[in-house]
Amino acid sequence: MGLAPFLSAKEAAEALGVSLPTLYAYTSRGQLRSEPLAGRTRARRYFRQDIERLLERKETRRDPAAAAVRGLHWGSPVLSSGITLIHDGKLYYRGRNVAALAETATLEQIAGLLWESPEGERLFDQAAPPVSAKGSALVRMQTMLPAADATDPAASDLRPAAVRRTGARILRLLTTAIAGRHSRTPVHQALQAAWAPGNADAGEAIRTALVLSADHELNVSTFTARCAASAGATPYDAVSAALATLKGSRHGGETRRVAALFAEAGSLRRARAAIAGRLRRGEKVPGFGHPLYPKGDPRAALMMSMASDRLARALASAAGELLDERPNLDFGLVALARTHRLPEDAPILLFALGRTVGWIAHVMEQYSSDALIRPRANYTGPPPDLS
Repeated sequence: MGLAPFLSAKEAAEALGVSLPTLYAYTSRGQLRSEPLAGRTRARRYFRQDIERLLERKETRRDPAAAAVRGLHWGSPVLSSGITLIHDGKLYYRGRNVAALAETATLEQIAGLLWESPEGERLFDQAAPPVSAKGSALVRMQTMLPAADATDPAASDLRPAAVRRTGARILRLLTTAIAGRHSRTPVHQALQAAWAPGNADAGEAIRTALVLSADHELNVSTFTARCAASAGATPYDAVSAALATLKGSRHGGETRRVAALFAEAGSLRRARAAIAGRLRRGEKVPGFGHPLYPKGDPRAALMMSMASDRLARALASAAGELLDERPNLDFGLVALARTHRLPEDAPILLFALGRTVGWIAHVMEQYSSDALIRPRANYTGPPPDLS
């Protein structure tokens, strides 16, 4: 059906293999959405995603095992969620375009939106829990979460209002772990003060990166958080599990691979050679392409518009020529960090801190469902001994 977001009634009926009256029946039962076409009194158009969802349900009924396997590999949604939508190359938080939000919103405001908080930014008037840790910022984050969980009497209160308050304390705690000091200022200002004092442009870049990183549907770390929440784990433990997952080299740890690509290139004249060399060696080129954005990751596009690092632009140009791929979030985070001379681990820390807001939103949604996430395994081992 291509990438067009809408289909005509005839196209929709043909895609589903049904008659027009059956298509209209699906719509009347709420299984399909449609909207009128401008200037045409009776004509309507139908959402492509809804058509695809119905087709996948039919396939599930025909072969449920195969459909379940596909669903865990960039397949159809495996959970219902009202938090984030990726549609037609754009990203939305609760129906609001993230590119527009990123122009002015703070991470705290995004938390208020994703957590559906009636208190808004007042949630963040709380201080961070009084715990400390040593080591790198990521190690401190992972160490401080269970310590705070053990001393927070409200950690096991899983009602929505309580989880919002706990989420605000967690965000403050992790900001403290990164910045190295307690602060009541907005998150991006606390990080700017620690990383680039006096650099207002760096503060804006940090704010934008945090907002763009806040959520991205059911990525692997978010799914991990939801699994933990479904078991009744506290928000601290759910975020801790998600953070461990984010560190993986195929998720947030990809930013380190991107940084290694920059180091390998070293200079503008070596940018094309660095990418070509990886291709010749049969190696993946990190930082480019995304299965959900065939026309380019809008988050990275916005960050690249704010990045002035010349090597980043040279690498992006070479990847466009040699790979026909555009930068993704990981590349954009590294490019912004290089532009403002932020610490080496800033890209993954921005990713983790921004995504914490999304994790809390998904944890809240999972608690409200009261369902245990428990998929089945497709056994491929030796046959059982039935003797």
